[in-house]
Amino acid sequence: MVVRADASGVAVDLARPPRRIVSLVPSITETLCALGLADALVGITVYCVEPHAIVSGKTRIGGEKNPDLEKIRRLEPDLVIANIEENLRDHVETLRSWSIPVWVTYPRTVAEGIQLIADLGAVTSTEARAAEILGQIEPLYDRVVSAAARRPPVAVFYPIWRGPYMTINRDTYIHDMLRVCGARNVFAERPERYPTVTLDEMAARRPAVILLPDEPFRFRRAHLADFAGYVDVPAVRGGRIHLVDGKPFSWHGPRIAEALRALPRLIDPAATTSS
Repeated sequence: MVVRADASGVAVDLARPPRRIVSLVPSITETLCALGLADALVGITVYCVEPHAIVSGKTRIGGEKNPDLEKIRRLEPDLVIANIEENLRDHVETLRSWSIPVWVTYPRTVAEGIQLIADLGAVTSTEARAAEILGQIEPLYDRVVSAAARRPPVAVFYPIWRGPYMTINRDTYIHDMLRVCGARNVFAERPERYPTVTLDEMAARRPAVILLPDEPFRFRRAHLADFAGYVDVPAVRGGRIHLVDGKPFSWHGPRIAEALRALPRLIDPAATTSS
């Protein structure tokens, strides 16, 4: 079974549907479980935390950037799933040199994240289950995009790190999720994908909403004090600084449905996805 070229341009040739899978991406791990492949997962990263009841008993092979490749080889996987941004090319090439099939992903938009579910269904021969998941997400996506088009976008600041503060530009999945849900990323035009910014620069862009996620940096209530001096910023003046779960903004797969249901109203309380 030859599956079409992946995000690295390599077509994966599988003798049979994979039944010993190693996932190097937390959101992929969650998606594989949603596709009914929990029993086929033989190895995951230390950052693969969902679904907790399933992954708690799985073999850990290290982090995304520093996996134990020999440990992966000993697991005798018939498929490893990786990501261009989260994993290293050298590791992928080493696994392939050992004749281990590696399927590489790289969704940059919400639409591509939805397509990834179909692609994983094809790679793992779980097309029927993938179609069920897509049957719920695709109409929801269409409704959210349509609703957002009828409202002015809301200026949003979404930092991903503190000390120094870092954020995201338009060439990121998080940016597209914000856009789809009705936000205008105030640092979208920056040339760096993950630019370092100052809070003075943030203030000059006058975001109406500030979203502080719990990953990759773990923003907590104490960090709200960073913004206390910026009383002229609409988000600060209006009390619209929100501590949020970072997964709906950055995880692909079924998590997209959660994002599309919750985020539009978080960004704009008047938003609705029901019609």
